[in-house]
Order: sequence, then C-alpha cells, then structure tokens
Amino acid sequence: MKQEFSLAHLTVLGCAPPEMTYIAARAGYDYVSIRPIYMGLPGEPDYSLADKPQMLRQTKAALASTGVRVHDIELARVYEGLHPTKYLPAMEVAAELGAKAVLSSIWGGEREFYIEKFAEICDLAKPFGLTVDLEYVPIAAVSNLAQAVDVLRTAERSNAGLMIDMHHFHRSRDNPANLDALPREWFHFAHLCDAPPEIPTDRAEMIRILREARLYVGEGGIDVAGVLAHMPPCVYSIELPNKERHEELGYAEHATRCLETLKAYLAEHGLGSEARGMARSRRAAARNGRAVATQ
Repeated sequence: MKQEFSLAHLTVLGCAPPEMTYIAARAGYDYVSIRPIYMGLPGEPDYSLADKPQMLRQTKAALASTGVRVHDIELARVYEGLHPTKYLPAMEVAAELGAKAVLSSIWGGEREFYIEKFAEICDLAKPFGLTVDLEYVPIAAVSNLAQAVDVLRTAERSNAGLMIDMHHFHRSRDNPANLDALPREWFHFAHLCDAPPEIPTDRAEMIRILREARLYVGEGGIDVAGVLAHMPPCVYSIELPNKERHEELGYAEHATRCLETLKAYLAEHGLGSEARGMARSRRAAARNGRAVATQ
C-alpha cells in the first residue's frame, strides 16, 4: 500500500487553505489537513470557511485543479463551557470538501464532563462520515497516552480514533510498546515532526517549540521510527511549524523539505511503502508457517 502524506496547517499557518493546497500539490503531498475552526489565538489567522464563502469556493477550486484531497480538519477542542454544536458548521464544510476526520483535544473540565463532550463531538460528526481523532497534548488536560486511552474506552464511539503526535508523544515520556495493545482501528493518521531531545520543564518554552520550532524528521532527538514501528500503517500528516525555516525559505520550500526529509528518513529506517509491504509479507508468511506447523 502506498504511503500517503498530508500537509498540516500549522506547518504553513500563514497560508490560507487555497494557497496551502497549491503548495501541497507542488511538493507532492496527497492531502491537506486544514484549520477551519477559528480558535482566536494571538496572531492566528481566521480560516473559518463556513463564514467565508469566497475562500471556500477558492479552496474547492484548488482541490479540484490539483487533485489534492482534504484529510482532516482541526481543532475541535474540549474546554469548560463548550457546546459541541458550535463545531457543526465546520463539520458541514469538512463533509463538503470530502474530509475524513476531525481532530480533537481536551483542554479543560473534570473527567466526566470532558468525556461526555468528546462523545457528543463524535455523535455530531458521525452523520457526516467523519472520525473524531483524539490528540493528547502535554500542556493540556488530557496530556498523555493513558488519559487518551481512558477517554476512548469510556466514550465507546465507533468513529473515535487516536492521533499520535511525535512531539507530544516524546514530551509526555510515553512508551512506544504501550501502543501495541491498542485497537488497530483507532489509528487513522499521525502527526510527524522532530524536536530537540531535551524535554523543557518551562511551559512557555514547551509552547514555543511546539508552535514554532519543531524540526525536520531525523534532525532532532525523537525516536520517530521507534514509535511508528508500534503503529499500523496510516496517513502521515506533517505538522512541523518552524518560524525560522519558513522565514528563511518561504512556506513552499519549507513544506517541500518537510516531505523530502521525512521520505528520506522512512527509507533509511526501512519504513517506506516498499519496505512496509515486504515486512507485512514476511509476517504473513511466518503466520502461515506457524499455522501449517500446528496442523
């Protein structure tokens, strides 16, 4: 199976969805992961396509002319006081654009509250054919793998999934082997990037790195290959904001280098499409051999 790649909006956040689609096409991505849910963060552009019909038309035109598809939209956050129906317009846009998933994370509220709200988001997304993939973030209320698994197992929604971000996985000090016991159907896509091996203790520095100083895969200290080895094949979405790089190179060249360096890293570590196919064939042959031996 061919490995598919998506360009996550945070990598090129200064680009509106139409522009990032053209950039993704020229760089060789299969998908874009767009941010049509405006969160009002300082300096963040507003790409709420449900309220911007002209930008929505331009996005559709860019997708149609390039063949690039929308993989997921973000970010359906759970926080105290949330009414999940606020995400319905963005879900409608996602379905209109052919997206597969909604990315979610949990930033506040007691356990019972945030699990209930996450489940409601899943229920709202299901009629649109969308999965809701939970991303844990080390500075959020749900900040590690165990907490995310607790949410998914308790919510018990058929369209819920788990989205592993390499930066967050490393910063949360999670063990890749703990991914082995999780349902394979939870894994729809992953965020790939790298970062310095040292884990900041200062919250502001953690935020600075995750928002504007992530590294090309293979350039930092995260064992990306070690994490991916415990995950089933899924779409690799490159979320790699780096203020210095995009100011130096421009967004288009930065996005291109993100993909080139990742493909080189995957090939070097035997995780490219061809290598994965051979590994699956070997595992299947081994299983068949064991079956014959026991007959």
